[in-house]
Amino acid sequence: MKHLRNTVILLLLALTACGPRGKVEVGPVEFLPKPLVGFYPEFYEADTTEVRVGDSFTGMMNRLGLGASQAYLLTQRCEGTFDVRKLIAGKEVQAYYDTTPEGERKLSYVVYVEDRIHSTVFQCADSLAVWKVEKPVEHVRRQTDVTINSSLWNDMIAAGGSPNLIMTLADIYQWSVNFFTLQKGDRFRMIYNEMVSEGEVIGVDTVHFALYDAASGGKQVAAVRFDTGDGTLGTYWDKGGESLKRMFLKAPLKYNRISSGFSYARVHPVTGKVKAHTAVDYAAPTGTPVHALGDGVITKLGWDAGGGGNRIRIKHAQGYETSYMHLSKYAAGMKVGTRVSQGQLIGYVGMTGTATGPHLDFRVFQNGKAINPLSLNSPASEPLDKKFLQAFNALYDKYMAEINGN
Repeated sequence: MKHLRNTVILLLLALTACGPRGKVEVGPVEFLPKPLVGFYPEFYEADTTEVRVGDSFTGMMNRLGLGASQAYLLTQRCEGTFDVRKLIAGKEVQAYYDTTPEGERKLSYVVYVEDRIHSTVFQCADSLAVWKVEKPVEHVRRQTDVTINSSLWNDMIAAGGSPNLIMTLADIYQWSVNFFTLQKGDRFRMIYNEMVSEGEVIGVDTVHFALYDAASGGKQVAAVRFDTGDGTLGTYWDKGGESLKRMFLKAPLKYNRISSGFSYARVHPVTGKVKAHTAVDYAAPTGTPVHALGDGVITKLGWDAGGGGNRIRIKHAQGYETSYMHLSKYAAGMKVGTRVSQGQLIGYVGMTGTATGPHLDFRVFQNGKAINPLSLNSPASEPLDKKFLQAFNALYDKYMAEINGN
């Protein structure tokens, strides 16, 4: 392979250096631009593997074909560029080999793929070297319009959106739209920037504006990203400067389904008896993170003898309390008296106590009375300062005109 590579390069040099009638022209050679990674991958045999659990840097390099003494010297070259102690199991590793006519292979380069943008290249032949690689990223402004027909996921992909956009929307609307109860005909429209590298969508950069229209009831919720200059970038506001942030999230976990709703006469799936079920059950795999619905203090933590298994109860402001049951385990640091913040991890879905499968039994109380979590009217946060309203309203009108094609 090395001899073939040298032959190709010499041939290209000869073709480039010769002008009309074979006259040699002196000047810079501009063919074969240097690749982003710093070498020509096409001139080598390549193997793709991944970091194994328990791999050390030198151990991985030995396995790929670099001698122990060279691997040790390479670790020294890494200082200031790559922390060899932070290899992550499962990350992709590309090994490039130079070959002889006899078929012998010598390790020349190793590329450790950190993510879809960043990589580290290790030169293992001729001389040892290490350098970082970052793919160029383009920020493309896009619009997406999706109407729910089967599910947000399927319909978003069909409309040209991405999974990243779905998750970003869920974060933006986590206080005002319950993604577990979306109905056919509900509509989302968005203006956003997408990160694109080498033709591949890497992720959503910034959602500038979103508009949710409910199919029934005429509910409309806008989300305008507006900077007040106080460092709170990424804050979203509805029409008129109303904050999207509320005292409570719409749900204590993400991207799962409701398996049982709030009812005063439900047939219990285990006992078969008719019994009030003043909760919403969210079906989710064991280990799914559970988050506090709002700021508060843990008042109960432990085993619920009534069938709830591992349970946490949190007291919030204005007479509200929330309860989380059937947890597989609690998050670190959780105990009675612990103050938690909205969205903080408090435990993990399980099926402890009386349960037929893994799920979260979630309850809300106001002044001691159970209320339906899905109809919880969460108090709003402070609205946008009036001194920003003129600029905000102008931005809102601009986005509305754009989203409506005007």
